[in-house]
Amino acid sequence: MSRPHVLSMVLAGGEGKRLMPLTRDRAKPAVTFGGQYRLIDFALSNLVNGGSRRVVVLTQYKSHSLNIHISRTWRMSTLLGNYVTSVPAQMRRGKRWFVGSADAIFQNLNLIDDEEPDFIFVFGADHIYRMDPSQMLDAHIESGAGVTVAGIRVPRVEASAFGVIEAESGGTRISRFLEKPTDPQGLPDDPEKVLASMGNYVFTTDTLLDALATDADNADSRHDVGGDLIPQMVSKGLAHVYDFTDNEVPGATERDRAYWRDVGTLDSYFEAHMDLVAVEPIFNLYNDEWPIYTTTDTAPPAKVVAVGEHGSGDVSDSILSNGVIVSGAYVRKSVLSPGVRVAPGATLEGTIIMDNVRVGEGAVIRNAIIDKNVVVPPGAQIGVDPERDEARFTRSEGGMVALAKNEAITEPE
Repeated sequence: MSRPHVLSMVLAGGEGKRLMPLTRDRAKPAVTFGGQYRLIDFALSNLVNGGSRRVVVLTQYKSHSLNIHISRTWRMSTLLGNYVTSVPAQMRRGKRWFVGSADAIFQNLNLIDDEEPDFIFVFGADHIYRMDPSQMLDAHIESGAGVTVAGIRVPRVEASAFGVIEAESGGTRISRFLEKPTDPQGLPDDPEKVLASMGNYVFTTDTLLDALATDADNADSRHDVGGDLIPQMVSKGLAHVYDFTDNEVPGATERDRAYWRDVGTLDSYFEAHMDLVAVEPIFNLYNDEWPIYTTTDTAPPAKVVAVGEHGSGDVSDSILSNGVIVSGAYVRKSVLSPGVRVAPGATLEGTIIMDNVRVGEGAVIRNAIIDKNVVVPPGAQIGVDPERDEARFTRSEGGMVALAKNEAITEPE
């Protein structure tokens, strides 16, 4: 039996204000993750690995580096009619930008008209996870739903941070969709957990088109998929939920099975990196059966060099990307991106260092995120003195220090 015709739409227009200063010069989905990847690579890899290989990426905010990454990395076989392509905001419905995720789809209905799919995946572009979307599509078709929402089990005490899904007893039809509730009902088989929306959906095409038309005519709508389209479809009995824990990804370990993380803040971004460098990774980048695809510049392998009194230094529980050279330095629980250089006697603990950063001799960096091309002077201290850090850099609620791309390091007056 042939597979149904599917179009995938990846929503990549987010501004990512809570990830500043990493999003000062780029869209959130273009932010580096795990040394060599971009956030968008995870959603695209899941779709491609799952057989959904006609993909449009809807962009808007500071999208240049994202567009470049997609054009260089995501080249599919045109012989088979496959493609991944970025689609900038084009003002097809008047002289206005996208005012919400539903409006982004509405303004690009020509893509649906051209492709004529039976079903449409609508995925977010900035979450870290592995998922086989074909299994979600099978569940959607079997249920006869108009839309199926992917749900992740989260502790009930954390429900106020999510859109929470309540399903009918013994089934998958959604009875209520609650926006950031304070005291939702727990799941029947796990009262201390709830199903939170992952921001991934599969729509039957005709149902989506009807919902978009209704939403576009509603002057009170925020024109958001999760906030407006899904409640509209829940009220009509058209929405079902797919429990992410039912998804079986080839090569997944028991440790990282059903892993999903929204990296929308500096603290969650940092924590997701610490999940990578655990001795037994909480999220495993080394699953060859379900690879995360990306592209990197041509660079030699990473190298650890012994230097003088420091010898080879010490590197543990860390990821070193291609082109990294660590010279007699001390690196622990850190992720170093391509081209990073760490000079003798420097200490990195709990740090995320992006491409081509230079760390000077004897510098100390702890609990910090340093964006591309920053030069850390010899002897500098970052993440050591909270008051000094507050005066110089961005500091998160959780105490993480973040430096923007090309940021100069100066001392406070």
